[in-house]
Amino acid sequence: MNTVKTVRELRAAVARARSEGKRIAFVPTMGNLHSGHVALVTKASQRADFVVASVFVNPLQFGAGEDLDKYPRTLAADQEKLLQAGCHLLFAPTVDEMYPDGMTGQTRVSVPQLSEGLCGASRPGHFEGVATVVSKLFNMVQPDLAIFGEKDFQQLAVIRALVHDLNMPIQIIGEPTVRATDGLALSSRNGFLNEEQRAVAPVVYRTLSEIAGSIKQGERDFPALIGMKLQQLEAAGLRPDYLEIRHALTLRPATAQDRDLVILVAAFLGTTRLIDNLHLNLDAPV
Repeated sequence: MNTVKTVRELRAAVARARSEGKRIAFVPTMGNLHSGHVALVTKASQRADFVVASVFVNPLQFGAGEDLDKYPRTLAADQEKLLQAGCHLLFAPTVDEMYPDGMTGQTRVSVPQLSEGLCGASRPGHFEGVATVVSKLFNMVQPDLAIFGEKDFQQLAVIRALVHDLNMPIQIIGEPTVRATDGLALSSRNGFLNEEQRAVAPVVYRTLSEIAGSIKQGERDFPALIGMKLQQLEAAGLRPDYLEIRHALTLRPATAQDRDLVILVAAFLGTTRLIDNLHLNLDAPV
């Protein structure tokens, strides 16, 4: 696996692979990789001949008071994990390489509607930062396909819309959330949890599962169901940001008639913000 730090080197390496007739897959990350990221790269290596990953902590998607400075940078460990997973090329640019003219005057990419509400409500500008950096990375790599984790369900929806609306010839693949044995969705931010908080954290996924179970059994009073489960999260020591049932495709608030649902949650445990979701298609075969 080669590691490059400039767009020029990246494009040269991808051009060589393309000239050899290779299919290009791309996995963008912010580093501090865990088994969930490894699963994305492994899937990429199964779907393409040449796998490119990026490690870049994007300042544009962090708001005031968020954990940009604390976000773990573990490039050496990330390189080893990527190598073992089958990555061929790692792009690890600096902020100056990604934003050579600074970020104040940087052209921004905005995806309306899907970016609103949920994480978009509590993190203003976050999805604009995501859409902008992903657009830049897609233009730099020009992959045939790109793989993202379904844990960030709203982000994946935004990126799908971005690619569709801007006519980018890239196949977007969502990879199921990788979980610890107790159900907690793997996340780089889990490392901020202390031992006591880590023992409490699985209640997040357990709550999603209980909501899904109630819906499967016929419960359609979504506000009452959500209200009860918010109290459950609070009683466990979490501070919910949101807990909602949405239509899985449009992300609009779900109605009792909807069949393709996603249950989404964000909650603080101490200072750590955990997010998770559970997709529930009531028409899927059992």
